[in-house]
Amino acid sequence: MLPTDIEVLAVPGAPALRAELLLTAVARPDLASNSYRGGLRRIGLDGSESAWTHGEHDSAPSISPDGRWVAFLRSGDGELAEGSPQLHVMPVDGGEAQRLTSAPLGVGSPAWAPDSRRLAYVARVPEPGRYGTPGEDGKPVKPDEEAPRHITRFDYRIDNIGFLGDRQQRLFVVDAAGALESGVVPEQSPLTDDRTSIEDPVWTADGERVLVVAPSDWGAEATERRDLYAVPVAGGEPTLAVRSGGALAKPTVAADGRVFFLAMEFVDERLEANNTGLWVAELAQDGSAVEGRRLTEVESVNCDHGVGQPVEFGDEVLVAVLNRGATELRAVPSDAELAPLSALRLVGGEFAAVRSFAADGSTVVAVIATASSPGEVVVLTNGQKVLTDYAKDLRTAGVHPVEELNTRSADGYPAHGWLVLPEGEGPHPVLLAIHGGPFAMQDWGFFDEAQVYASAGYAVILGNPRGSAGYGESHGRAIIKNFGTVDVEDVLSLLDAALTRSDLDSSRVGVMGGSYGGFMTSWLASHHGERFRAAWSERAVNAWDSMVGSSDIGYAFVRGYIGEDPIEQRLRSPLSYADKIDLPFAVVHSEQDWRCPLEQGQRMFVALKQNGVDAEFLLFPGEGHELTRSGKPRHRLQRFEKVLEWWSRHL
Repeated sequence: MLPTDIEVLAVPGAPALRAELLLTAVARPDLASNSYRGGLRRIGLDGSESAWTHGEHDSAPSISPDGRWVAFLRSGDGELAEGSPQLHVMPVDGGEAQRLTSAPLGVGSPAWAPDSRRLAYVARVPEPGRYGTPGEDGKPVKPDEEAPRHITRFDYRIDNIGFLGDRQQRLFVVDAAGALESGVVPEQSPLTDDRTSIEDPVWTADGERVLVVAPSDWGAEATERRDLYAVPVAGGEPTLAVRSGGALAKPTVAADGRVFFLAMEFVDERLEANNTGLWVAELAQDGSAVEGRRLTEVESVNCDHGVGQPVEFGDEVLVAVLNRGATELRAVPSDAELAPLSALRLVGGEFAAVRSFAADGSTVVAVIATASSPGEVVVLTNGQKVLTDYAKDLRTAGVHPVEELNTRSADGYPAHGWLVLPEGEGPHPVLLAIHGGPFAMQDWGFFDEAQVYASAGYAVILGNPRGSAGYGESHGRAIIKNFGTVDVEDVLSLLDAALTRSDLDSSRVGVMGGSYGGFMTSWLASHHGERFRAAWSERAVNAWDSMVGSSDIGYAFVRGYIGEDPIEQRLRSPLSYADKIDLPFAVVHSEQDWRCPLEQGQRMFVALKQNGVDAEFLLFPGEGHELTRSGKPRHRLQRFEKVLEWWSRHL
């Protein structure tokens, strides 16, 4: 895979399934327009495929319960409402799509009511005069002429979104079927106020309320806790429906009215490395708040809420579970009592990564990524049948084999990872690439970075050291107040295991990583620099003391993972050991990164230059923390080119 081959990275979105109708959105990076383009595709259960829409930015299809309508999001190439995702609906049997919204900052994915007429959605509502909207005089206000923001709490901004208090995400409901039938779009007013932002709307079985996830106490104070609230569609105050012991997400309402949801409990008020489980609650008839019951074991089951909400499937509930580098689709008995991973039926995703899934009747479909594909649509009923072949062009470009690595760390603890090999006999130069998080996971799915590096001749070592997710909660918690210890031992053990091969060159090894992986790169360069020729440290945490106040989550993250002692913060900071770094060192950062802010890279670069190190600084304008995954296509291409140029010079 060459850097320019990012244009053939076709990635299917979450599928929508109703009877025989299966839809998904497929998007590709487009270098010419510097955007991601794609439309909705209809996938036949027999493997046929056709275009369902012809828009260039269509996504998030949702089929009404009666199978008559399809709702989806469409955005254009303009500014504000014209360039943001807007809600559209069209009949299943054909016809023009009706646009239902003109929200200046776009809307979120739609949720159908049981009556198949109404849709719930969320949208950020900006204060007048902000984000290009007209001010009190009716004229647009330039960004640098906006009124000052009055900030009184910690949670005032978030990476990849921006400031929060002046554009809260609020709930809306629209009569979609009525708009299609009459051709008139009704006026829509938010059903929730501007005190807090809500997400994940789902309807109650009677269609009278919409359940939403919101900060505890309706966001009265900054908190990481999330509870479930019921919002009356006819109007009225939201009421607390389900109280969680931590952070609740992705609710779904079963046919019998029970609510299944994903949630993590905060242990001793700690937010870090808590496994997410599947829970169930029965809503109270009198509207009072209830508490849920956990269905899955805490230690062994970690559900991935980023893959989607639980799906009822007979007397089971389908959830995505992280397991040793795989994101598996597992079936949880709906009456389970803290069921361990071994008790959950495997539906699909073994040695792979389920990216999204859906079910209807007896049919289960999923988008599954493998080592050779970013994602294909797969039917998981009565075995596994792959319906699409979006990775065909990638295979033509060249996909390199991935080998599993299993070894033991310095203290005997098992270490797990992968080796991606280039063509030829070698000996090949080696890149040790470390993932971010840290409570995240390198998985079995297609990894464009490793494939690009392998195509350029490098053997790439990937792994999930202690601190990662998917190996038990205790594995993830092993580095709390312990960064730069056993995690370092684990990645070095994987490196040593790989270097026993005769086709790898132990004299030409580089280290690289982003976010927490950037921290590890900086730490390894300062504590084990003799093992590497050069380092590429991207969007790194280098100084915990300033991370506390400059990061969007630093006030909580640093307290939980490192502690509040300023001496300990400095001892755990790679910046404190910058004088020990003497190998060529690339500092890479994005201007709009609010997760690991720009100053983290600036401070390290200046310290290294002052020490006479061969250091370089690569700065991407207009990008945030997610550059390598969802940044502008041209920036992703330019980054790849810079990475390869750097390693060409030093390895």
